[in-house]
Amino acid sequence: MSDTIVSAGNERFRRLLALVAGARERRRQGLSVIEGTHLVQAWLDRLAGAAPPVQVFVARRALASDGVRALLARLPAPPTVLDDRLYARVSQVEHGGGPLAIVPTPRPVLPPRLTEDAVYLDRIQDPGNVGSILRTCAAVGVPRVLASPGTAFCWSPKVLRAAMGAHFHLDIHEGVEATWLMAHVAVAVHAAEAGAATSLYRADLRAPALWLFGNEGQGLDASLRAWAAVRPIGIPQRPAVESLNVGVAAALCLYEQLRQRAGAGAGQSR
Repeated sequence: MSDTIVSAGNERFRRLLALVAGARERRRQGLSVIEGTHLVQAWLDRLAGAAPPVQVFVARRALASDGVRALLARLPAPPTVLDDRLYARVSQVEHGGGPLAIVPTPRPVLPPRLTEDAVYLDRIQDPGNVGSILRTCAAVGVPRVLASPGTAFCWSPKVLRAAMGAHFHLDIHEGVEATWLMAHVAVAVHAAEAGAATSLYRADLRAPALWLFGNEGQGLDASLRAWAAVRPIGIPQRPAVESLNVGVAAALCLYEQLRQRAGAGAGQSR
């Protein structure tokens, strides 16, 4: 049977509230908060076997939903039911009812060498941009994302919502310094830079590559721009606009890479 919490003074509710409200507390405990049937379903499909949810909460009103009940039936233990007014205090979703799951934050081990496609996020601060890039990476089949210190925390609630389940198809490494990249990369290195001499549509993107995407206002760090291995690639655009949103730029670059490889494969099959 499910427990039901109706008092804001309940110790479990107070711990939940602190975890939802505090990024520092989530980092300290190595936990993340995912909310909504789509994200919880994605977690169960991809990661629950290795790291089951620590605890799951649901609003009392959500128990009337057939979809929510079917999802809850997959859990190894019954959820904790929150009075609707309490759930509203912890929910990150407007009119959300859950479920809300506390899960271990995945911490994949960095490989000894980068030998396959990857993306490096250099101090990208907007959670929506980070989530958008993660979603694009999952869509085009880039398996690994590395984030520099100063990039928005990839497992924050805002990034999780923006990525729409992409996290569970990627290996995400945070706090990766540029110096580590330089010492461990074994593939081509491309950097999206406004005004670069090489156009995205003239570059050969068929080989495995590490893509660098920089800060929304400042672009790439000077050490990355000076890295001899980097090949700057520009996206053609009219002079009326100085530069594209980094999430849009990443999508254009990664989809052009996918297009070129698909074309090469089709040509080889004939």
